[in-house]
Amino acid sequence: PKHPPQHVILSCDGSKCSKHGGEDIRSHYKKLIKKEGLKDAVWLLKIGCTDQCSHAPVICFQPQNAWHIEVKEKEADELFARYISAHMAKK
Repeated sequence: PKHPPQHVILSCDGSKCSKHGGEDIRSHYKKLIKKEGLKDAVWLLKIGCTDQCSHAPVICFQPQNAWHIEVKEKEADELFARYISAHMAKK
């Protein structure tokens, strides 16, 4: 892409987050981004351990700086709609 993305989803890639569903959530977001045609507008980035292992998995939505802990896969769609889809519709 020629420009920075409008939104970034940060996904902790630490061992506890991965073990507690972080990989599945990241895979789900990757599919949603592709399905919505948002590959240039939304980046999905793995980040190192956030030191919040007792609250795994940890996900953050930027530019809102909205951190979510203990994210379950069933919440993934709602969070994507709140932080990504709702803002894309306004553009």
